[in-house]
Amino acid sequence: MRKIKKRTFEELVLENKKELMKDEDFLNRLEERLEEKLIEKLS
Repeated sequence: MRKIKKRTFEELVLENKKELMKDEDFLNRLEERLEEKLIEKLS
């Protein structure tokens, strides 16, 4: 088995930020789609 490299706190924080940014992008796209569907239903 390979030994897992111990990461520094800074590395973990950076990795976390990247994940959050990806998630935020995804949520923004999802929100836009939902708004479009709602607008279509209302019109």
